[in-house]
Amino acid sequence: MSFFINDAMAQTADSGSGGILSFLPLIILFVVFYFLLIRPQQKKSKQHKNMVAALKKGDEIITNGGVLAKITDIGENFLTCEIADKVEIKVQSHAVSTVLPKGTIKGL
Repeated sequence: MSFFINDAMAQTADSGSGGILSFLPLIILFVVFYFLLIRPQQKKSKQHKNMVAALKKGDEIITNGGVLAKITDIGENFLTCEIADKVEIKVQSHAVSTVLPKGTIKGL
């Protein structure tokens, strides 16, 4: 009957160092992802948060939608911005993508 079923051979166990070495590529991959993806994104998020916190009345901004505006009033979550003479809109404060230097709107 043994010619139909092969006998199972017991394998010897390797030492414990093989387990750590098998996880080394995974650890290296995580470190690479951290320094190339996660850390720069956290840094960019922190810079944007600081920029939004530093907004003040009279700043000239560009929103994420591409609207060029001047801040006329600041609320807790929203900004009132003037996009033309006597034309004001409300924008979420986190929708600001860039703060422009003073006088940029007049130069356009």
